[in-house]
Amino acid sequence: MTMPLSRRHFLQAAGAGAAVWVPAPVKGYSGAEMSAFAAQAGPALSSLGVSVRDLDTPALVVDLDALDANLATMQRTMERNGIGSRPHAKTHKCPAIARRQLETGSVGICVAKVSEAEALFEHGIDRLLMTTSNVTPFKIRRAMHLRKWCPAFVQATDTAANARDLSEAAEAAGVVADVVVDVDPGGHRTGITPGEPALALAQLVDRLPGLRLRGILCYDGGSQHVTGFEARQAQTLDRLAAAADTCERMVRSGLSTEIFSGGGTGTYNIDHQTPGFTDVQVGSYVFMDAQYLGIGGADDPEVYRDFQPALTILTTVLNAQYEGRATTDAGAKACTINRPWSIVKGEQGMSYTSGSDEFGSIRYGDDASRTYAVGDKLELIVSHCDPVVNLYDRMYAVRGGIVEAVWEIAARGRST
Repeated sequence: MTMPLSRRHFLQAAGAGAAVWVPAPVKGYSGAEMSAFAAQAGPALSSLGVSVRDLDTPALVVDLDALDANLATMQRTMERNGIGSRPHAKTHKCPAIARRQLETGSVGICVAKVSEAEALFEHGIDRLLMTTSNVTPFKIRRAMHLRKWCPAFVQATDTAANARDLSEAAEAAGVVADVVVDVDPGGHRTGITPGEPALALAQLVDRLPGLRLRGILCYDGGSQHVTGFEARQAQTLDRLAAAADTCERMVRSGLSTEIFSGGGTGTYNIDHQTPGFTDVQVGSYVFMDAQYLGIGGADDPEVYRDFQPALTILTTVLNAQYEGRATTDAGAKACTINRPWSIVKGEQGMSYTSGSDEFGSIRYGDDASRTYAVGDKLELIVSHCDPVVNLYDRMYAVRGGIVEAVWEIAARGRST
């Protein structure tokens, strides 16, 4: 993707004062060493005192000032608009961040898979909404086992047959399972057709002995990355209208609509205009990434400035002997091959690609702000935060260039 000059310069300049590079020698603390330091620091994990420049690479780094600012921005907006946030843990897979979200006012946490829910519950997160239906007998049994221990666990369904399977499994497990009906916004990926089909399913859930209806969810993933705020708003409100009509039909039928959840980072300041809407399933706002930065916001048609890039990959230059380019140790296995490519933080006039498994490539343009030498370290704003996080066992929480905590990515690889 070729970005306009102003957008490119903004993305490269984001956090320019905190750009990381360091000449050799550096300590290069390993992940195991950092985890040991964290264990010695105790539960607060607040005094590790290791410079981010001394981490071994590639390393996943989250800037605490930016993270906290993003959490605060989201909650201010939710309070102003009269709805709640129910962030998606598939973005960070990290109990420490989920806990921070709940502590700052989120009504609950979304999960994509039952294994994600299990991992978070094991770490004390118990207000969980699973947005993907469980359809196999094994997954349904796992979900009901979790429900037995986690009373605030809510599941989704989008077919009558699945609802009956859930009810039967809940009765066998001796529980009543809380359920929301997943309504299709028009993308035909998941969810039942809105209107009468969705109403009929909600009525069935309400009648089944093993289930308790809690409302509906409608995630319009297709609208999240629409470029330009006006176009994104128009598409979002149009595609949520049928779900709002379904919600109103449920109200007239005396059914529970205490949950009408959907939306996301791209539409967090739009979704509240939908009647009956209760909370947004935001995810990427905590970190931001190159995909979201390029969609434009309400105040800037080119750059989505609402949230700060908080997640970066720290990488080391391995080869700088060829003119116009340098090679780093962060390739596809550290960055993914999602587009647009990662952005070199705090720099201008250079591009980054991670098409090679083990190596990343920096290319310098005529207006490059600097060049890198072997051993230098730099930070990359990630392309797409969700799959990048899933590549790492831990992330380093950093403030002012100093590591304050080592956070386990406890749900990494939990994709079942």
